Amino acid sequence: MGQVYAGTERVLDAEPERVFDALADYQSTRQSLLPAQYSEYEVREGGKGAGTVVHWKLQATESRVRDCLLSVTEPSPGRLVETDANSSMVTTWTVTPAGEGKSKVTVEATWTGASGIGGFFERKFAPKGLNRLHDEVLGRLASSVA
Repeated sequence: MGQVYAGTERVLDAEPERVFDALADYQSTRQSLLPAQYSEYEVREGGKGAGTVVHWKLQATESRVRDCLLSVTEPSPGRLVETDANSSMVTTWTVTPAGEGKSKVTVEATWTGASGIGGFFERKFAPKGLNRLHDEVLGRLASSVA
């Protein structure tokens, strides 16, 4: 078993505060950013930033559905950390200034991968798939804050 990492980033044409507020709004905005691979979205506690607990199912592959129960923290300004109670996955969203009226959003996910040949394929292919999903979320985020 080894640590698996997926990371992607995008520069958006919006102020960092606006972008962060949209990402931290699990009550309304966040659900609209998720592609079709996400289902059964439900805010269970809170709804804005730290203290939020949100549930969704993620269709990672044709045969693999992850049941995610995420607790949200804000360990520092501009950073949201989603920790999954049902797995070892931790996803960190970081929003930083990227010039006048622009923001850079970085999303990084880590988890403990499987061992053996399954783990080899997971480390090889899962990050690419997750990065595609996160890039789609970032594209929708860019549209929503423009």
